[in-house]
Amino acid sequence: MKSHQTAQTMKPATAAKKLGVYLEATPAEFRDGVVSRTELNALQADPPEWLRELRRNGPHPRPVVAAKLGVSISGLARGGITEALTTEQIDALKAENPEWLQKERATQAEVRKEAARIKEKNKENDA
Repeated sequence: MKSHQTAQTMKPATAAKKLGVYLEATPAEFRDGVVSRTELNALQADPPEWLRELRRNGPHPRPVVAAKLGVSISGLARGGITEALTTEQIDALKAENPEWLQKERATQAEVRKEAARIKEKNKENDA
């Protein structure tokens, strides 16, 4: 019995998510095709200029925006941010530091603190 090795492929949306970039901002040839695992690995190992530029300046997808602002994706939505933002827009938001952002950062800090407390408690119970 022979095993046929077929190239594992993924939709461009999946590849963009794995690369941490906003799909609509990628080149048409990336959006319109499929991406093999080998191609994805090559893009991660040696990103072309368009990928480096997207990672540097955006627009960034919401998970990246949330991470850069130190809030959750839900926190972004509560703050009225539903679209991709550029690095410049993210920096402007940080400088402006609106009330919703302060509140969401505090909420996120509490969530992290509680998660650490639970992890420590579970570690003690396991020991």
